[in-house]
Amino acid sequence: MTFSKSFYQGGLINRRAVLRTAYTQFIFLAGGADHDQMERMREYLSALCKGWNVQQVREIVAETLHDLIDPIIYDEAASLIEAHHTAGRDVVIVSTSGAEVVEPIGEMLGADRVVATRMVVGEDGCFTGEIEYYAYGPTKAEAVRELAESEGYDLTRCYAYSDSATDVPMLEAVGHPHAVNPDRALRREAVAREWPVLVFNRPVRLKQRLPGLSMPTRPALVAAAAVGAAAATAGLVWYASRRRAHALAATRSA
Repeated sequence: MTFSKSFYQGGLINRRAVLRTAYTQFIFLAGGADHDQMERMREYLSALCKGWNVQQVREIVAETLHDLIDPIIYDEAASLIEAHHTAGRDVVIVSTSGAEVVEPIGEMLGADRVVATRMVVGEDGCFTGEIEYYAYGPTKAEAVRELAESEGYDLTRCYAYSDSATDVPMLEAVGHPHAVNPDRALRREAVAREWPVLVFNRPVRLKQRLPGLSMPTRPALVAAAAVGAAAATAGLVWYASRRRAHALAATRSA
C-alpha cells in the first residue's frame, strides 16, 4: 500500500485503487485489523495484482524504495537492530506483504533473512492472482519454528516484535515477545501477559542514522517497525538469537 502511488505512476493500478488502498491503510493504522479485515485485504490485494508483470513490480520497488522507506525509519528501531547484531543475533523480517516488496526492504535494512508472502507467477512472468504461501497469523509462527530448527536458533532466547494482535501466535513462539506501537487488541494481550510494550516515536532518515551505526559491512538498520509498508499488512520485524558458540548467554530486555 505504501507503494500504491508508485504502482499508479507505473500503470499497474488506477486512481480508484490508489484511493481504496489509502483508505485501507488509514483504517489499519488507526486501529489495526482483525482476522476478517485481513482476509478481505488479502482477497482484494491478490485480485488487484493479477496480471502484473513481476519484473516491472521489482523495478518500480527498486526505483522508489529509498524515497518511500527512508523517511519512516525509527531511531528506536535502528538502535534495537544495531544492538541485536552487535550481540551476534540474526535479524529476520517476517511479513505478510509480498516478497517482491519485502525482500529489497530487508536487503536495504541489513536483515539476515526474510519470510514473506509469495504469489504464484505464471509462465508469462505475471502474477496469476493466486497465493503460493501466505505468511500470516499461525503460519508466521510455523515459519519461525521451521527457521529455528534449520538455523539452530533457540526460540527461548529469541526476540519478536509486532504491532498486530494477528501476530500473537508468533509472539508466543519466542522467549522475548514485544508489542511495538500495538493496536488495541495486542495492547490488551500484552498487558494481560506482561509482555513489554514499546513506543517508537522518533523518526529519522536513513542517511542521518548511518553515522551512529557500527556495522559498516552489514548495515544495521530497521524498517519502520510495524508502521510502514510491512505494517499495512501486519508486518513485523523478528529478531532471532543464533545458537552459536560465541552467542551471549544473557538476553537484552528491549
